[in-house]
Amino acid sequence: MNLVSPLFGNVAPVLAASGPVGDMIQKFGLAWPKFLAQVLIFLAVYYVLNKFAFGPILAMLEQRKQRIADGESKLEKIAKDLAEAEKNAQAIVDKANADASRLVTEAGESAKALAERKQQEAVHEAGQIMAKAREAARLEHEQLMSQLKREFGRMVADATSRVTGKVLNPDDQARINKEAAAEVSA
Repeated sequence: MNLVSPLFGNVAPVLAASGPVGDMIQKFGLAWPKFLAQVLIFLAVYYVLNKFAFGPILAMLEQRKQRIADGESKLEKIAKDLAEAEKNAQAIVDKANADASRLVTEAGESAKALAERKQQEAVHEAGQIMAKAREAARLEHEQLMSQLKREFGRMVADATSRVTGKVLNPDDQARINKEAAAEVSA
């Protein structure tokens, strides 16, 4: 049973014209009811596929396209930010190098000044040590001279008492010691 015939039964004789077009249609075996049914089925399938298959796929592709475009814009922004960050980092490194160079120069100058001051302190301290050593040597020399004078005076008194054969009293010993010390000092 032909389902399309009742719908398009009256159209077929009108469309079946004579002439070159009609001959061609006859030659290829075109049946209008079947052709119209196929066009309607094609349109129905196209509508269903467009609504349930192509539409979501195209929407998904559009979303992906949008995400890719967003990703590319973010990538460009990141590249720009990275270039700016590298520029800032280079500026910071340059500033740090300049500061480090300045600090090294200041430290060198400070070390030179400190070394000079320490050297002056060492020279001053050496001078003080030499002065103390001279003073100690002078005091020791005076002490030794004093001991030598006393010893010399005692030896002179002993020699005098032996030569004279007389025992000298403390006043005589003091007088002889004084005279011997004066001669040794001179």
